[in-house]
Amino acid sequence: MGREVRLSHLDALFGELDYPITPAAAAAEFDDVTLRLADGEENLGELVADLPDEQYRSSGGLMTDIHNTLPRGAVGEPFQSEGDG
Repeated sequence: MGREVRLSHLDALFGELDYPITPAAAAAEFDDVTLRLADGEENLGELVADLPDEQYRSSGGLMTDIHNTLPRGAVGEPFQSEGDG
């Protein structure tokens, strides 16, 4: 059974990885994860597989590139929170 995670909880999930890590290796870890977004959902493994860097040294780099990849509507209305803390 697959896992689901909200965008606001990705930091904890990315923190579980061993760094440095390639997008392909990270994608394999997340191939069963559905990322819940404000405007729908995406497979996290597929999103991570398409990230631009060859290697990530920390979860911060992954978070930055995921946020840069998602369309603006994926995170909700500007200045609004997801409401789940």
